[in-house]
Amino acid sequence: MAGELYFWIKALHVMAVIAWMAGLFYLPRLFVYHMERGGTAGSEPAQSFVIMEEKLLRVIMNPAMIVAWIAGLALATIPGVIAWDMTWPWLKLVGIIGMTWFHIWLARERRQIAEGANSRSGRYYRAMNEVPTVLMVVIVLAVVVKF
Repeated sequence: MAGELYFWIKALHVMAVIAWMAGLFYLPRLFVYHMERGGTAGSEPAQSFVIMEEKLLRVIMNPAMIVAWIAGLALATIPGVIAWDMTWPWLKLVGIIGMTWFHIWLARERRQIAEGANSRSGRYYRAMNEVPTVLMVVIVLAVVVKF
């Protein structure tokens, strides 16, 4: 029974991570389009971007992050799943904390953009869009190669 539960938790974790990562990739891209094509604050295009950004964060990203964390912590409590004496789980944990920080940063940026209090450019968000990619590479290599 415990072995079977492990696979269900792992599947849930993987699905939540995929949804979370999709949002982490897409929200900064929405910011790029918002800054470059959204028009002035309060305009119809700007309001459309504000709605899309808010719904992506609230409906997809926040629940996916919470489920990914809960399922990941559940997996970590199963004996034998993680070898804490190796480097890879610690590297993965650093990557996950980085992803969580980036998520929180995106939420703050979204709020500032919605309030019209943002002065960052589309180019800036284009560069920041690479952060989750770098963190994903670190996490996947740590988990798969287990160094």
